[in-house]
Amino acid sequence: MAVDIVTREFREFFNEEPTLVTSAPGRLDFLNTHQDYKGLPVVAVGINLRTYVAISRSENEFVVASGNLRDDNAKYVDKFPLSGLRLVGGKWFGDYIRALVMAFMRHGYAVSPFKAWIRSNVPIASGLGSSGTLLVAMASAISVINGLNLDRKTIAELAYEAEHDIMGIPCGRLDQYAAAFGDIVVIETKPPYNVEVLPRLNGVFLVVDTGIRHSTADIHPKRQQEIDEGLSKLLNMNIPESLRSKLGIHYWEVHWDEIREDEIGRFIEGLDDTSRRRILYTLRANESTKLALRIIKGKSIDIRDLTRILNLSRAEVDSLISRYDWKEALIGRVMTINISCSVSIMMLVCP
Repeated sequence: MAVDIVTREFREFFNEEPTLVTSAPGRLDFLNTHQDYKGLPVVAVGINLRTYVAISRSENEFVVASGNLRDDNAKYVDKFPLSGLRLVGGKWFGDYIRALVMAFMRHGYAVSPFKAWIRSNVPIASGLGSSGTLLVAMASAISVINGLNLDRKTIAELAYEAEHDIMGIPCGRLDQYAAAFGDIVVIETKPPYNVEVLPRLNGVFLVVDTGIRHSTADIHPKRQQEIDEGLSKLLNMNIPESLRSKLGIHYWEVHWDEIREDEIGRFIEGLDDTSRRRILYTLRANESTKLALRIIKGKSIDIRDLTRILNLSRAEVDSLISRYDWKEALIGRVMTINISCSVSIMMLVCP
């Protein structure tokens, strides 16, 4: 078992028993992918791959080691004092833990030095939220060993602050909240950041690795810049004030949830293809996600919405809703709309 492995590796490295072991799941970016940094709600699914942290107190300095990096014959140990704590830079794995300790300290939490061993089953740069699950597992361990007993939402916020504010990675809150809550959840990415657990679906999620690797720090800034470039051009056009009031200079300033495709469509036709597609995706993915949530929650659905949002004929809709697994079939259509450049392909498979 994974807990036994991380416990044994901690014992072998530190020559003592860990005080406790914590873990957090990776996640699937189920619906409204790449929308969390725009302030739109996202839906995540916790998966059966986890990151484990074995931890105990240390007398003087923090010592953190990664079993995965040791396996790769890479530098895998980070040591740092509490005083004068700073980031190393250069994509050093220890910066995640350093930033997390700094986040705790920013909020006045007393954090004592500790020894920690990390072992993760979540592949790095695979689109499964590896950094979020590391931060949440570690934050949970820090919380318990220091007697703080923080709730899941606080853990998620500390993990987000460490990655976004302190490390400067342009992420949203999807990964951290998904790792903290697990299950199938709707995450509101605007204050007060509510989380709603959804009913289970009649099927399993199957993820296929494409073998392509990327990181949040690499891909998010590019997409954000492409949206900002489109917004800048839009604001220089002669557009109605009713639309202008919903826009902003930057992607996070836009009232995306209030904009209809039919009111912005003719204006974004004048944008370059990439910016136009980014804006269209934002609107269509969000609208289709709201439709999927109504389906999952068992709420009434207008057939006209199905044909319009899913771009299906009435005959195609009739065929889908006549199936025994019609809910999953419709959600599958929404997932197709939500597909974006990813390192994995996700499918909902019904028995």
